[in-house]
Amino acid sequence: MGHERDEDAGKFDDDSRESGGPSEDVVDCDRDAIPEDEREALETIAHGAVLTSGGVAAQRALIAATEFALTRGLGPTAYGVYALAWRIAQLCSRLVTFGSVPAIQRYLPEYAADPDRQGAIAGLAYATTIGFGVAIAVAVWFAAPAINARTVTEPAFAGTMRAFGGLVGLLGVVMVASALFRAVGSARGEILFNKLLRPGVRLVAAVGALGLGYSVVGVAGAIVAATAVLAAAAVPLSASVTGVRPTLRGARAEARRFYDHAAPVAMSSLGKVFQNRVDVLLVGALLTATAAGVYNVVLVVIAVSWIPLLSFNQLLPPVASELYANDRTATLNAVYGSVTRQIVTAVVPILAVLAVYGREVLSLFGAAYVDGYLPLVVYLGGVFVGSAVGATGWLLMMTDHQYARMALDWLLAVLNVGLTYVFVVRYGLVGAALGTSLAIAVQNGVQVVLLRHFEGLWPYDRSFLTPLAAGGVAVAAMYAVRALLTGLPAVLAGSAVGLAAYAASLRLLGVDPRDRFVAEQLASRYRAALAERFDR
Repeated sequence: MGHERDEDAGKFDDDSRESGGPSEDVVDCDRDAIPEDEREALETIAHGAVLTSGGVAAQRALIAATEFALTRGLGPTAYGVYALAWRIAQLCSRLVTFGSVPAIQRYLPEYAADPDRQGAIAGLAYATTIGFGVAIAVAVWFAAPAINARTVTEPAFAGTMRAFGGLVGLLGVVMVASALFRAVGSARGEILFNKLLRPGVRLVAAVGALGLGYSVVGVAGAIVAATAVLAAAAVPLSASVTGVRPTLRGARAEARRFYDHAAPVAMSSLGKVFQNRVDVLLVGALLTATAAGVYNVVLVVIAVSWIPLLSFNQLLPPVASELYANDRTATLNAVYGSVTRQIVTAVVPILAVLAVYGREVLSLFGAAYVDGYLPLVVYLGGVFVGSAVGATGWLLMMTDHQYARMALDWLLAVLNVGLTYVFVVRYGLVGAALGTSLAIAVQNGVQVVLLRHFEGLWPYDRSFLTPLAAGGVAVAAMYAVRALLTGLPAVLAGSAVGLAAYAASLRLLGVDPRDRFVAEQLASRYRAALAERFDR
């Protein structure tokens, strides 16, 4: 399929794109200055990002609360056993859907006028996930003792790992149900199940098990039981709300196209396990259970910095799929550039806070976890690159270049396994973070180049320098506060001062007109919604 640029659809105030500053013609966010299809796409994605950011922030808070309870309730060694088993289960959960989630995002919007074909796609997704879930559970059951012998060598590990093996398929079912909400443009449903209820039931189960005096194996069993209840509720509720009713009737006719998209994505996911999650496995294999626990806390803290990218990517895939299917590549490129800049603008202050006050944040989990500060800082570099390129992975899949992504994932996976092994042996926890950060940076850099080569998509201009400069001002302000205060007061006061300095710098340097348009439209939308609610 050819995708030539539509000059009229994608062209507006090109001078402001080049200069990076707001144009006089659009500084007041005149709606007529931006093509209608681009306005609609930006508003849809930004609205989804606002809803998702709250959900993801709550998710991260629930995860942090769970890890805090477990670090305090289990102790460093037992928590390290839990952390390694949990991370391995999470790695398996990346594979259990066998590419069904991106396939749902790709085809449900295209089949919007044909509920039967949508139902067949959903049925294939559930059947595939359940089948792989059972296979993974059986494999983990038999492999758990061998994994223990080659990693932490703790008596409780095999039982904990076997319990989490049964969890993988249940997580996959919840992910498929959440993907149905996302594919039909419902951010709320995906947020409820995937971002709130999934970590919420884990927190309740973990705290309940600890309160009853259970060991790490009992905690794992309680988490599995709670997730099973959630999975049983997610399937019928998603069908009722989205109107997409999973069925295997007609699935054979859709299977070839479904798996042609899903299979290479699944292989990409497997490659990404070795590309940017091999650190978890190598820390467990080459270091101690305590080190595995420290590294897990680092990953929990790092997860906060991924919130902007995850939030903006919430509704971007279905929007990108629709634009691409309708040959509106120029609009897709404009949207890609605007959304990527908004991600950078949102992530910079988060990275600044964690870089300056990382030690204080880690100390909240216990004194032993402060050793993770240097790995945390190293990892932040990978987060910055991964966020600064935007939704490159999703865009490759939504523009039918999943095979190119699969080849890239595996090429870099092989390279990363060797490099990370050397780094962990030589530098310990810092080496694990360094290997993963390099993998994230190389992966996303190459994906940007591939998108430009295949589809002519390129998001960057001078406007990206504005949030970077503002971030430098924020870091300086936070270090000034740190010189005066220590501990938690320094984190709270310094973060507030740094964010204020960041916002003031953005205002002084000038916000891009598209970003101003999105902010004003969303503010107007939410003010109207609040006014209507209070009027009732």
